[in-house]
Amino acid sequence: MRQLIAVMLLCSAQMAGAQALKNHNSNAPVDVAADRIEVQDRANRAVFAGNVHVVQEGLIMDASRLTVAYASASGGGNPSIQRLDATGGVTVKSADQTARGNNAIYDLNRRIITMLGGVTLVQGGNTVRGGRLVIDLNSGRSVIDGSAAGGATVTGQGGRVTGRFTVPQRTGN
Repeated sequence: MRQLIAVMLLCSAQMAGAQALKNHNSNAPVDVAADRIEVQDRANRAVFAGNVHVVQEGLIMDASRLTVAYASASGGGNPSIQRLDATGGVTVKSADQTARGNNAIYDLNRRIITMLGGVTLVQGGNTVRGGRLVIDLNSGRSVIDGSAAGGATVTGQGGRVTGRFTVPQRTGN
């Protein structure tokens, strides 16, 4: 019975979180602020360093360093952002969720955010920890597993996902 209750809590927490980023507009403008920028035109990338703050509609990302990979537009038009690679204490926030990890990759074309290394996902009083978090912006589905990229396990957790979920206060037994 306890296992059933735990599964129901997990599913309800996941379903609530699934709606938080579903249908996020990855075509919205990306605003970036940082202490420093280095544009590497031949490599089609820009590197932002120091107190990096990224905003795209209701999605916020903070990190120590951000590499923006872009495709050059033909005919001198605006370049098109393809991917954001963030490192150094990365935080990704939406309206009701906060995810933290060592690194994050936001693939704008596939509409997927992958966070790696010591990942923590918090929604309200619920917290889940693991090695890797994958957020699919198409479906709003978030998956956390205990392994980082390449199958490496999370140090000290044996490659397992851990969670703590709030329980509504009930009267009577």
